[in-house]
This record gives sequence, structure tokens and C-alpha cells, in this order.
Amino acid sequence: MIYTVLLLSAKKWLDKDVDLDWVKGQTFSVVGYGIQGSAQAKNMKDSGLDVLVGLRNNGNSWKSAQDDGHNVVTISEATKRADVIHILIPDMEQAEIYRREIAPFLEKGKALSFSHGAAVHWQWISPPKDVDVVMVAPKGPGQLVRELFQQSFGTPSLVAVYQDYTKKAWERVLAMAKAIGSTRPGVIQTTFKEEVETDWFGEQADLCGGSHRLIISAFETLVEAGYQPEVAYFECLHELKLIVDLIQKYGIIGMYRRVSETARYGGLTRGSKIIDADSKVKMKNILEEIKSGQFAQEWQSAYKKENKASFSKYMKELEDHQIEMVGRDIRKMMWPSRTET
Repeated sequence: MIYTVLLLSAKKWLDKDVDLDWVKGQTFSVVGYGIQGSAQAKNMKDSGLDVLVGLRNNGNSWKSAQDDGHNVVTISEATKRADVIHILIPDMEQAEIYRREIAPFLEKGKALSFSHGAAVHWQWISPPKDVDVVMVAPKGPGQLVRELFQQSFGTPSLVAVYQDYTKKAWERVLAMAKAIGSTRPGVIQTTFKEEVETDWFGEQADLCGGSHRLIISAFETLVEAGYQPEVAYFECLHELKLIVDLIQKYGIIGMYRRVSETARYGGLTRGSKIIDADSKVKMKNILEEIKSGQFAQEWQSAYKKENKASFSKYMKELEDHQIEMVGRDIRKMMWPSRTET
């Protein structure tokens, strides 16, 4: 098999490459105070930026943001007062919030900012031509973004400029990346299109969808062959974290150098029999559904019709699966004080 490899050198920035001082006179509003919103707002504030948190009037997160020491105002007020409006609410809620509470108050020269490019890339939001449109997308959950910042490090981010009206859009987005700690490990240039398509593909093909189905299929194979479900759980799910941690830290080849010789030989000679050429064809089909906009239309339609219930039936099927029933008992053995939701 012959592989053609095209090596592209992505543009990167580190802490020393970015000046934070020039934006310290600007006001940044963080719209939304979920796990990612709270982490980024706290990091920006600790970095010396003037931060407003924009929320629905007296919504669920209002008091939480106030208790964390933030200046909390309505989303429309935050839009009026801020130079940069950083939208960190769920993708499917962004268009309506933008239409009602941001667009009417968005003035020339301001910036719209995101941590995921879906709403702009799929034109659920169509920004006016006289504002900057940027993205800083941390490659980690909000809890990690905050924890690593507090440890004087940070989470790498992807950064992009969709629209550069002021000719200062790159300075703005890089300053935001530095303020949340991402330039400490480094940030990498991308585009809204690339970020959306690769992010969704990774979630569907291996990170969530692929790994979930692989685990369940392996578990079912052992149980159907007469092995104890508890033993199958350990071998097919529990130990996966140990392997993923090795891969993340040392790469795939580094993982193989750190497992037993039997695991190394078995994995190297049998892995391609599980994830084979047919699997790759299916992955390409999934990628095409994403690139064509088919998945975006399907997800948007399902959300409009059923809101969060659009995936509840799938969650119910998974919750009732034997692997989850066995797993709840095993996890209590290892983490007795942990509460599952």
C-alpha cells in the first residue's frame, strides 16, 4: 500500500509572539457561562482583561457568575458595552440569541468571537461586513482550560479569522488566546471551515461515535462467547484509558513501546482486521456528509423539532445496555464517592 503524504507547516504562535497590552483598554464580553464560558471568562479576567459576562436576565448562571466576581449584565447590554463579543453558548442556540440580543446592538468595528465555527460556517449567523469575526478554539474541555491556566500553563488552541474588517482581527484573536493561556503551549492557525469539519469528523468517526461502538462491540463479543460481563468491562472499556493516555503522551508508536510484547504483536497484526479498508470508506462517507452540509441540516432539523430530545432515545438505549449496568457497579468499587449523572 502506497501513501502520499503532504506535509504542511501550520503557522503557530507562542506567548513571546503575542502582545496583550494593546487590548487591555478594550472590553470583552463572554456570552454564556457553562463549563467553557466560565473557564475562559475567569482566565481572561485573571490576565487583566476587562471582562463582562453576558447572560439571559437572571438565568441559571447569573448568580454563579456574580459569585465568581464577574460583572454580569444582559447579553444585549454586554453587546452594547463590549468591543469583542465572545459567544460561548451551545451551537443550536447561537442563531436565535444572535438575532434577538446581539445583532441589533452590534456596532461597526466590533468583533464577534467564537470557540467553534459551526454557526458562521453554515451561515446560521451572517455577520455584517463591518465587524471582525474570529475564533479561538481550545483543544480541551473547560475544566482543563481553567486548571492548566492556574498551573501557569495552558490548553493549546486553534485560532482563525473569518473576517478582518479592522485589520486588527489577528491581534485581537491572538490576544484572547494568550489571555486564556493557550499561547503558553502554543496556538495553531486554521480556518472556520477546517475547524468545523475536522472537529465534527473526529467526534463521529473515533472520539465519540467510533470509540463507543468499538467498545460495545468488543464487550458484546466476549459476553456472547460466555465470558463474565465484569471481566469483559475491564478488558474492553476500563483499560482503554490507560492506552489512550499513553497515545496522547507518547504517540501511537510510543504506546506500542510501552505495552507488553504480546499486546504489541497482537495489536499490530490484528488491528487492521477490525478497522479495515471498508471502515475507512465509511469514514470517508461520514466526512462527505459533514462537508456537504448534510449532517448540519439533519442536526439543525432534529434540534428544531425535538430540541434536546433529539438524542434522548439514543441515550436511553445506551443507558439500558448491559455494559452501562455493569459499569455503574464497577465504577462504585473504584470511586465510591463519585456521583453519576
